[in-house]
Amino acid sequence: MKIWIIIPAYNEAQLLECLLRKLKEKNLPIIVIDDGSKDNTFEIAKGSANVVIRNERNLGKGTSLKEAISYLLKKEEFDYVITMDADGQHAPCDIDRFLKEAENGEHFVVGNRMDNPENMPKIRVVTNKLMSFLISQIIGQKIPDTQCGYRLIKREVLEAIVIKTTKFEIESEILIRAAKRGFPIKSIPIESIYSRKRKSKISPFMDTIRFIRFITSFKK
Repeated sequence: MKIWIIIPAYNEAQLLECLLRKLKEKNLPIIVIDDGSKDNTFEIAKGSANVVIRNERNLGKGTSLKEAISYLLKKEEFDYVITMDADGQHAPCDIDRFLKEAENGEHFVVGNRMDNPENMPKIRVVTNKLMSFLISQIIGQKIPDTQCGYRLIKREVLEAIVIKTTKFEIESEILIRAAKRGFPIKSIPIESIYSRKRKSKISPFMDTIRFIRFITSFKK
């Protein structure tokens, strides 16, 4: 079974190096998308990842994930991808949980941090729960943490959907489009990692507004 790890990164040189070092122990191929970073994210990625895509300017997480998925679908044989963030919020040890689900043949598996959202800012807890409730209603499947980017997705799912968003709405869009195509979506518990010293790239207010606009305008 061939599984690729996809990591979008923007100015994450400090944490990316440690993440890639730990991921190498899993012996899984890695593709990093440097989304116009101004630090040495690109150089660090080149030193450890199997494939590195570099955007000359910051285009957004959605665009970065689309680029990586498109690259793999066109150029690589694989069974699954695991998407994860470069900011240290996703524990490499949790990959084993996703690999077990791949062995069971699951189509789409989403990490769930909401059972124990340790150190997650309260505003993020509230917005996550609201978004997860709305999306669960739309797709007819209960997903406790729809905004979690730590996921296992089967190639069959990626081939069946067309991703259009460019920012953080992509987490919601992929779920909705996969569900509309009839794919079951499973959630598994993962570690919740938040540092009070790091500022999130997500704006709870602006990204919630963007999310609402996306939901109201979403068409199959």
